[in-house]
Amino acid sequence: MRVVIQDNYEKMSLWAAHYIAGKIRAHMQARPFVLGLPTGSSPIGVYKELVRMNKAGELSFANVVTFNMDEYLGLPREHDQSYWYFMHDNLFDHLVDMKPENINILNGMAADPVAECARYEEKIASYGGIDLFMGGIGVDGHLAFNEPYTSLSSRTGVRDLTTDTRIVNSRFFGNDPGKVPAQALSVGIGTVTDSKEVLVLISGHNKARALAATVEGGVSQKWTCSALQMHNGAIIACDEAACGELTVDTYKYFLDIEKKERL
Repeated sequence: MRVVIQDNYEKMSLWAAHYIAGKIRAHMQARPFVLGLPTGSSPIGVYKELVRMNKAGELSFANVVTFNMDEYLGLPREHDQSYWYFMHDNLFDHLVDMKPENINILNGMAADPVAECARYEEKIASYGGIDLFMGGIGVDGHLAFNEPYTSLSSRTGVRDLTTDTRIVNSRFFGNDPGKVPAQALSVGIGTVTDSKEVLVLISGHNKARALAATVEGGVSQKWTCSALQMHNGAIIACDEAACGELTVDTYKYFLDIEKKERL
């Protein structure tokens, strides 16, 4: 596992965006570069920089296929809190050469949610898997909507959301947890860790405990983020604020070994 520590959220976002851009540019195969993407506040800075590079002619998305992590069950794509809406508002609508047919997002209005999840897994497999999956984690360490105690070998499926998650997300629903959907469709932990690389963004003091569990804790379904310890291509991009719960030796080790990557 790599842990790349940056001074603040802005520098963390720039580092992650340029890492992703470098991987897309270096992809010389005939098949598309397959990129997994998250929603939430963590990736917004990354998306802004990817859009800037794309509009400046520094990065093309013409040969990129994307798969999103999750979607609320029961929200139509036109709803301003659907993840389809979020992704188009923050990324896809601003890219000059992103092909709509290359955008894959779970359908929260599917008549058969279980079949929709199976279809999603099959489509990922049809591209030969995901080259790089970017993600963020919750304060309880959940990756996508894989809440604590979700199997670390789980695949894309229907997830029940915890009360805590609905309370946290209620800020987008008029601060009313009752308006937050009780279920979502989500890629599994196994889906994410099947990717060739996983790049997880962790920022802010409120994520410090989750970062420590990801890097230093034991592998456990209590902290689904800890599955990254078993992935040979896992990278954590974090800011100083998120490092408050790391031991001094761990913090110094990653600063030393990744010093060339510090912005």
